[in-house]
Amino acid sequence: MTIANKIILHKNFRETIENLKNIGVRLPPDFSDSEMDFSAYVFPPNGDVVQNMEEIKGYKLNPKNGEFISKQNSLFCAYDESLKKFSSLEGTAVSISHSLIVQDQMEYIPQILLTFNFYTRAKKYIEGNDFIKYSIDQDTDSKKDYISDRNIFLLENVPANSLLLIDGPLIGGQVSSSSVTLNEELLEKNIIPLFFVKNSASNLVISYVPALENKYNSDLHWAFSTLKVGERSSFFRYFDSTSGRAKIFCYLKPFNSSPQRVEMHEDTFTRNERKVKNLLDLVYYLLLVQGNMKNPQVRLIAIAEMYARQALTLVDIDSMMQNSGIVPTINQERFW
Repeated sequence: MTIANKIILHKNFRETIENLKNIGVRLPPDFSDSEMDFSAYVFPPNGDVVQNMEEIKGYKLNPKNGEFISKQNSLFCAYDESLKKFSSLEGTAVSISHSLIVQDQMEYIPQILLTFNFYTRAKKYIEGNDFIKYSIDQDTDSKKDYISDRNIFLLENVPANSLLLIDGPLIGGQVSSSSVTLNEELLEKNIIPLFFVKNSASNLVISYVPALENKYNSDLHWAFSTLKVGERSSFFRYFDSTSGRAKIFCYLKPFNSSPQRVEMHEDTFTRNERKVKNLLDLVYYLLLVQGNMKNPQVRLIAIAEMYARQALTLVDIDSMMQNSGIVPTINQERFW
């Protein structure tokens, strides 16, 4: 299977900029670097029950086994994103770099999707401009567009029979159906998606276990205090008894620093239960390989993040607002 390096401009990228030029909107030179915050989009959205699937204790991870798995003829992929937000009097522009890294035997192969959207409450700007978006809640609408673009991008570009490591939580709330659909379609291609959460105020575990309640500030606080370096917690199941939707998660402590949560849809766990424990050994190995104790990240996700940030610098949006020519730093381009 041949996988090529590529940078993709979303089909509406240039048209949105042209629409802004037509109505005389100039974006400010300053922008804010930020991350998509989905802490309020809990999955499942109406979850009401937590169950421990193993004895609640620390389970030692095996980095040697993880190294062995990393050298097998398997495809490992990682996804992260970076965004720029421009706030103007007329509205808000959001440019997002979606970054997918495929690890080949010899190299890391990047595939990037760049999107650009403009949101405004001024209906007059919508007239005759098909690519400017009317929005009362610009933060929510930009997140919905992000989820839609991300899902299409991943389904089109993640190779079958691979492991996919995704920076960020399972996304619930109003877009739970999108999250479930993405997971189902990835599983149909024999892709195993795992989600990573580094910062979270979640208290599912400490609220569920009576002996832990009122002793810890959050689940991360509990995991840091009770796990030894190189251990994971037991698996927990968090589900909605009405819809039947559920996720499986555990906490992992690679260094003497804040742990992180690894989570997956229940369907992912059920179909790959024999593999999951080995994959967590691989995750631990990749955390050690990256070796950043202050900001623990799986090596592949760290690389995806670097490509995502760098890709945003390749497109000078201010210049595109003034000139409608092709951006010369993009080597390959595809519209979808």
